[in-house]
Amino acid sequence: MEIINRQSKILIVVCGPTAVGKTDCAIELAAKFNTEIISADSRQLYREIPIGTAQPSKLQLIRVKHHFIAERSLNEDYNAGMFEREALERLEMLFQKHDKVVCCGGTGLYIKALCDGLDDVPKADEELRQQLTERLQNEGLESLQAQLKQLDPVHFEKMDAQNPQRVIRALEVCLSTGKPFSSFHVGEKIQRPFRVVKVGLELPKEELNERINLRVDSMLENGLLEEVKAVFEKRHLNALNTVGYKELFAHLLGEMTLEEATEKIKINTRRFAKRQMTWFKKDEEINWFKPTDSNILDSI
Repeated sequence: MEIINRQSKILIVVCGPTAVGKTDCAIELAAKFNTEIISADSRQLYREIPIGTAQPSKLQLIRVKHHFIAERSLNEDYNAGMFEREALERLEMLFQKHDKVVCCGGTGLYIKALCDGLDDVPKADEELRQQLTERLQNEGLESLQAQLKQLDPVHFEKMDAQNPQRVIRALEVCLSTGKPFSSFHVGEKIQRPFRVVKVGLELPKEELNERINLRVDSMLENGLLEEVKAVFEKRHLNALNTVGYKELFAHLLGEMTLEEATEKIKINTRRFAKRQMTWFKKDEEINWFKPTDSNILDSI
C-alpha cells in the first residue's frame, strides 16, 4: 500500500442543525476538491427510510459519491463505536487517492467519534438493556429519566435526556457498574493521522424554523406517510424512535389526526435542531458560517 503523507490529509467536517443546508454545502465542497463524502448521520444510514431522514437525492448521489448512506437495514444494530471504526477504515482508503475528504452530518456523537475518538465505556449488558427497554414501554421515558438524574446528575444535565436510547445506555452503565456514566468520560482526544477542519452552518431561528416547516410539508408530499406505513411493524426498533416516525406511528395507531401529527413533527424537529445547536456550540473548533456565505473555502 502506498505510504500516505498524513500531514497533508484533511477531513472537512460540515455540521449543524437539521434543514440548515449541510448536504448542499458538503456536495459543493466535495465537487470543488474532487473528493467523496462520509455521512455522519445516524438515521440516513438505513435504506428503508430515505424520505424521513432527508437522504441525498439520486442526482446528488450521482454527482458526488457518498459513504454510509442507505448502507444498513433497520434490523441491524449500529452505534457510534461501530461508525468510528468503519469510518476510519473508509478514510484510510479514501486518503489513498484524495488529499481532502468531506464529512457531513448532524449526529454530534458520530462526528466526535470520528474526529476525537470515544471514551472507553463498558459494553452493553443485553439483558439489562432489554429490561430497561421494557420499562420504557411500560412506564414511559420520565421514569427512566428520574432514575438517571438520581444516579448521575452530572451526565443528566448535559445530555439529550429526550433521547430514549441515550437514557437507556447511560442507565445501563450506571446500574451494571455501580459507577456514574459520567465517570467514564475522561475527555481525552485521540490524535488522528489527519487534520480536521470543522465548518458549522447556522441560520437565524426564524429562518431555520421556516425551512424546517417547509421540509416537513415536502416530506409528506413526497410520500413520508407511505414510508412510515411500510415500516410500521418495526416501530419498536430504536432506529425508528425518532422525529417524523414516532408521530406518524401515533397517527396510524389512532392517537392523533394527520394534521396533529404533522404539527407535532414540526415542533419536535425544531426542538431537535435546538439540541443539535447546543451540542455543536460547545465545540470551539467549529468555524461558523451561513449556508450562503461565499468565504467558507477560506477556512480550509
